[in-house]
Amino acid sequence: MNADTVKIKLFGRIDSNNAAETEEKIFAQIPGAETQSVVFDASELEYISSAGLRVILRLKKTCPDVSITGVNSEVYEILDMTGFTEMLTVEKAYRVVSVEGCEEIGRGANGTIYRIDRDNVVKVYNNADALADIQHEREVAKLALILGIPTAISYDVVKVGETYGSVFELLNARSFSKIIAAEPEKLDWCVGEYVRMLKTIHGTVVPEGKLPDMRETAISWARFMLDYLPEAAGKKLLAMVEAIPRDDHMIHGDYHTKNLELQNDEVLIIDMDTLAVGNPIFELASMYNSYVGFYDVDREAIKKFQGYDYDTAQAFWHKTLAAYLGTNCKAKLREVEDKAAVIGYMRLVRRTIRRGGAETEKGRAELECWRVKLLELLDRTDSLVFSFNELEIEAVPENLDDVQAFVGERLEAAECPMKAQMQISVAVEEIFVNIASNAYAPDKGSATVRVEVSGDPVTVTITFVDRGVPYDPLAKEDPDVTLSAEERGIGGLGIFMTKKIMDDVAYEYRDGKNILTLKKNI
Repeated sequence: MNADTVKIKLFGRIDSNNAAETEEKIFAQIPGAETQSVVFDASELEYISSAGLRVILRLKKTCPDVSITGVNSEVYEILDMTGFTEMLTVEKAYRVVSVEGCEEIGRGANGTIYRIDRDNVVKVYNNADALADIQHEREVAKLALILGIPTAISYDVVKVGETYGSVFELLNARSFSKIIAAEPEKLDWCVGEYVRMLKTIHGTVVPEGKLPDMRETAISWARFMLDYLPEAAGKKLLAMVEAIPRDDHMIHGDYHTKNLELQNDEVLIIDMDTLAVGNPIFELASMYNSYVGFYDVDREAIKKFQGYDYDTAQAFWHKTLAAYLGTNCKAKLREVEDKAAVIGYMRLVRRTIRRGGAETEKGRAELECWRVKLLELLDRTDSLVFSFNELEIEAVPENLDDVQAFVGERLEAAECPMKAQMQISVAVEEIFVNIASNAYAPDKGSATVRVEVSGDPVTVTITFVDRGVPYDPLAKEDPDVTLSAEERGIGGLGIFMTKKIMDDVAYEYRDGKNILTLKKNI
């Protein structure tokens, strides 16, 4: 507070009976009010009527720099409803809460959540100057609730030690971490509810500008990593992150089992300060770290954080990923996990470096582990974008079973007749083996297999994409099946069979890619 600031104490009640007298006393203390800053200490103000508000308003007209501190909830409500909180700085008086001996029920990047009594929890922020963070979380939580995401809204702000906290009503609520730890037989139920909430969040479109864009944040992480990875790896990482398309769907940003609460049979998501918009791969990366990445070096640490052991975390993560993607195909699960892990390890390396981890033995061990894993992933990952109906896989004959399993799941989900499934399976084998044998020889590369079901009558479209040498298998002349065995050449039957059993087969070479499309009406 500078020397030109006048601090004035307000007491008791200011109403029609004493407003004139109060105004006279106030102005007597501020000669030259047009050049002064005035701070009202309202810690002992119990009540203010419209007559009292007019006193403050008249002062505001002559002294633009007016603020009120220590305002109790009742007076604050009056100031807020009459627009005074918009005209001048008003600071509430915060009740003091202690979390000593309280149960910790959640911990995130920005704070820790404690249960302070049977009905209420408080989120204590790490940042001592957390009022802006609290306001941000309140705003995004209200936005989420309006958009249909079941969450708790803070109803009070309190002082906790040297920082602040937000108080939420969570009557008899239990986190999913507590449920899994105490009742392991409910793990599959928790997975189902966890994925249902996740899909609700990811299915929510957010109005432009309402939430931060996670893609921009991730690009800044990738740029940071340029100084800590070999040049080629760093550039590849940055290019892959930049290639992730913009997305206006919501992501939570810290989605783990401590942040899901079961209250009276209703599932609520809490700790909303990390809400953003972006591609779901960013969410999966954060989830990967919560169940896998953080604990690569110290697997016992997850017990302290989540309340259950590493094996349980692994089971929960893999079941969740399978349920979210709608597949049990190991190749598909591995593909998406690898993409999530790239972003996850990038984030862990950056976070550890920025927090001085390289200066401790534990931090150096973690950095080395995560950096090695990131480089291994970058060596076998070419894109961080995934699709629910696509499989990206190395084009080698040994992966045919994974391709067939992925396509088969999609056909079964579409209730494709068994005869059509068998015919499609034959065509898939012929095309994939052809790519595996010819596209990259003598080297190796990847192929994308996309399965789409649409139309009435229903049509299955299967598209194969590779970046191998340009090759049109349809250009080859069909074998003459009327010839005897002695007269026939070897080969060519696979493509011939494919053309016969599918309703349409088309090829094009575009943007450096071989694209072969099969269609089957079912």
